Amino acid sequence: MLKLSILDQSPIAHGSTASEALQQTVQVAQMAERLGYHRLWVSEHHDAPTLAGSTPEILIAHLAARTSRIRIGSGGVMLPHYSAYKVAENFRMLEALYPGRIDVGLGRAPGGMPRSTMALQEGKARNAVDYMQQVEDLRDYLTDSLPEDHRFFGLTASPVVDTVPEMWLLGSSDGSAYVAAQKGTAFTFAHFINGEGGVGAMRMYRDRFVPSPLVTTPRTSVAIFAFCADTDEAADKLASVLDLSLVLLANGQRSNGTPTLEMAQSYPYSRYELALVKENRKRMIVGSKASVKQQIEELARLYGTDEVMLATTTARFEDRLHSFELIADAFNLTDTGEDERTTAQ
Repeated sequence: MLKLSILDQSPIAHGSTASEALQQTVQVAQMAERLGYHRLWVSEHHDAPTLAGSTPEILIAHLAARTSRIRIGSGGVMLPHYSAYKVAENFRMLEALYPGRIDVGLGRAPGGMPRSTMALQEGKARNAVDYMQQVEDLRDYLTDSLPEDHRFFGLTASPVVDTVPEMWLLGSSDGSAYVAAQKGTAFTFAHFINGEGGVGAMRMYRDRFVPSPLVTTPRTSVAIFAFCADTDEAADKLASVLDLSLVLLANGQRSNGTPTLEMAQSYPYSRYELALVKENRKRMIVGSKASVKQQIEELARLYGTDEVMLATTTARFEDRLHSFELIADAFNLTDTGEDERTTAQ
């Protein structure tokens, strides 16, 4: 059975605030649990005026406390900025507090512009070899399996718990797929970043997969932007906001929050920008309920995966919720009812 999940980037709407965006992410998590989504991940971005999520570990703790069953994780922690040992302790603490519900998703992108990367790393630049070692170290810390010849053999990531977070590598290229395969982690292809697709990357991951204490057989998912509305035309209008956001980003223009529908509809696109919008639509699924269901199923078949993760950024929060509700209804996800939700204040 196809599993559906959500990547929520805590987008800040034009004229809104970061605090409001984070409270909306809480509402999305609670709604996702009620509707039967499998997991919800939050992202890491730095010095970003349009996205509020900078520290996924803290937000994960809050979301897990406000829900009761849905898996909560990072999509992802940008590992090159940090110590693998500290990341292991962060996620072991989360796993101790919410056993069987925590995912540690990892990426190697900077999550921001060069200035924020410099501030995070303070000049301690890393390379691809370092990243592979970091992934291996984090895996071994989480499973208490440091080899005897490891430079920190005997070191334990605290607290020691009986369960292990699911560990996923996120990537939009063959390189990330190769690291995930060699280090024995699950792998998510970020189709919402690379619209050319990653079927070849997914095939490489499966062909070169090496079992580990974390994952014994290949485990995959694919993430994509998704916009669902009552009609195809209404969905296209919702997606026009992301069309504009991506164009502004490509032009190097800092946006003051997610554009409004009015801004998106009235923007005077150049010929080059219209071509860019067309290209960026490869990163999205857009349409009515029946159309989106068909596109999601085709995407899953194309990648040979049983899980699709949806990222949705709309001008109005109610449109984001409605999109997730329509998709859940299209797939007949289990609605467990309001009375079973954790709504601790």
